[in-house]
Amino acid sequence: MANQQEDNITENLIERLRTGDLSAFDMLYARYFKLLSVSAYFYLQDENEAMDIIQNLFLDIWEKRLYENFHADVKGYLFLAVRNRCFNSLKAKRRQQQRQSAYNLLHENDIVDLDIDLQDPNYAANLKQLLEGLKGQRKKALNLVYFQHKKYSEAAEEMGIGINSLKTHLKSALKTLRKTVESQK
Repeated sequence: MANQQEDNITENLIERLRTGDLSAFDMLYARYFKLLSVSAYFYLQDENEAMDIIQNLFLDIWEKRLYENFHADVKGYLFLAVRNRCFNSLKAKRRQQQRQSAYNLLHENDIVDLDIDLQDPNYAANLKQLLEGLKGQRKKALNLVYFQHKKYSEAAEEMGIGINSLKTHLKSALKTLRKTVESQK
């Protein structure tokens, strides 16, 4: 009997939503918000993000008229939508972390570690000598990025090459400099 009454309320709610009844939307929100928030928190383990997911879902339901997709199992539809949005959020976080890790790794490898004593009075002369050993694009790339402090995009544009080519020249230059320093030890 309670199930039948619940189904009737749900059907009535769906019909009212389809006619654009804002009070029906308010009822839907009040009825499911807490349950959906708990479900989102279960996946995300972040209360603010869970609330944002639910708020955006309800916003989309109203603005994009997603309620037209509702059938008898509104609760199931909502929980599935929350789960999918949480999974998408987690995937986006993982991709962002992977990009950040790749960025950090790239820049860790680009740090100039020539192991030259900065207190050495011949530092400038030693550095100049090392740099003179470089040729062409490698030398220019190193000079633009490390000594003129230009961004990769600016240096690549000035050299008339792509960013990936610039990075390749930088890596080659740093590798050459490291080998030269190690052989002088």
